[in-house]
Amino acid sequence: MTLHETALSAKKASTYLASMNGTDKNSALELIAQELDANRVQIKNANSADIERSKKENLAEPLLKRLLFDDKKIDQTIKGIRDLIELTDPVGKTLMATELDTNLELFKTSCPIGLIGVIFESRPDALVQISSLCLKSGNALLLKGGSEAFETNRILSDIIYKASIKAGMPESWLFLIETRAEVREMLNLDECIDLIIPRGSNEFVQFIMNNSNIPVLGHADGICHLYVDNEADLKMAENLIIDSKTQSVAVCNALETLLVHHSVAKQLIPDLKALLDKKGVRIIGCEKTCSIIDCEEATPETWKTEYLDYILSVKIVDSTEDAIDHINKYGSGHTDSIVTSNKQTADIFMNLVDSGNIFWNASTRFSDGFVYGFGAEVGISTNKIHARGPVGLDGLLIYKYKLVGTGHVRADYSNGTKAYTHQPLKKEFPQG
Repeated sequence: MTLHETALSAKKASTYLASMNGTDKNSALELIAQELDANRVQIKNANSADIERSKKENLAEPLLKRLLFDDKKIDQTIKGIRDLIELTDPVGKTLMATELDTNLELFKTSCPIGLIGVIFESRPDALVQISSLCLKSGNALLLKGGSEAFETNRILSDIIYKASIKAGMPESWLFLIETRAEVREMLNLDECIDLIIPRGSNEFVQFIMNNSNIPVLGHADGICHLYVDNEADLKMAENLIIDSKTQSVAVCNALETLLVHHSVAKQLIPDLKALLDKKGVRIIGCEKTCSIIDCEEATPETWKTEYLDYILSVKIVDSTEDAIDHINKYGSGHTDSIVTSNKQTADIFMNLVDSGNIFWNASTRFSDGFVYGFGAEVGISTNKIHARGPVGLDGLLIYKYKLVGTGHVRADYSNGTKAYTHQPLKKEFPQG
C-alpha cells in the first residue's frame, strides 16, 4: 500500500472514529494499557536494541536518556493512559448555544480535527501519549518517530493498534511510517491530512512549514528564560534555576537563558555558579557576568541558542523592562518565568512577555500537558492559532456549528415577516 493509499484509509477511518462514544474509546484505552503491561519484556528488548545501536552511533547522552523506555517509563505511561481515561470525553461538547428565533437554535459543538500527522523525536513514551490522546479525541493518526527509537516505536505502535482494533476502534485509524522519504511524501497529502504536528529542531519545523500546504501546529526552539528580579527571594531563585536547568536538560521546557537584575547579580551569580558546577553546567555569560565569575563570554548567537544540554546562558539586565524586551526579541514563545516578591512587577512581566506559558515563582519545567491535567500532550504550540502552549485533548479538537429548526426559511427574515431574537441559551445540543 502506498502512503497515499494509507492516508486515504486513515482519513476514512477518522470519520468513524469521530462518532465513537466515550465509553468505547475508554475501553480501548484500558485494553491498550493492559497490553503494554503484558508485553513489557518484548518492549524492553526492543528498546535495548535501539539503545545499543544508538550508543554505537554516538548519540548524545541526554538523547540516550530520552530514548530509554524501562519499567519505570512503562509504569508512567500506563498511569498516563489511565489518567486520560478519567477525563471527560471532549467530543460533542456544547461550546455555545444561541436562539436565533423561536425553535431556531444554533449550537457550537466540539469535534475532532480528522487525520493528524505527527513527527516526533526519539522519546518512545511520546508515541504512546500521542496515540492515546488522538484516540480519546477521535482523531486518526499518521506517526513518524525518530530513527533512534525504530524498534521501540514499531512494537509500541503494533501493540496500540492491535489492542484498539480488538476493542472495536475502526481499522486503519493508526499508521506508523518509518522513512524520511515518507515524511516528504506526507507533506503533499493535503487532501487527506488535516494537521501536521512536528516536534524537532528549528530547522526541521521550518522545513515542514515551508514545504507543505497542510496547516502546521507546533514549536521550533524551546528557548526558555527565567528572570530574577531585584525583589526576588534569592534562595528560591537558586532552587528554581537548578530545577529549570538540570531536572531534565534535553527537553523543550528546560531553562536556556537566565536573566538577572543588576542589583542582585553580585550576590546571586557566584553562589549559583558553585551550585551549577556541582551539576556539571557550563555558564556562558555576558560581559558583566564575566566580570563577576570566570566563564565563557557570550556572542550574539548565544541568546538565540537552545542547548538541550548542561549549558546555561546568563545575562545581567538593568530592569524588568529590559528583561521583557530581551525575552520578546530572543525567546521562542515557549515558557518564561519571573522570580519576584512584587506582585505588580510579576503582573507586568506576565502581561507583556509574549509566550504561551508564563510563570511566577515557578520552574519552567511545569509547562507540560500532563502537569496541566490535559492527559499528556502531543506537543507544545507557540503558534497563535486555535491551540497554544501544551497541546492536549482540547488542542486536538475543532468545532462545528449545528443549526436546528422546524422548517425555517431565510426569506421570512429577509422580507421582514420574522425577526431574529439572538438570545443566549443555557442548554446542550440535543443528543440521540
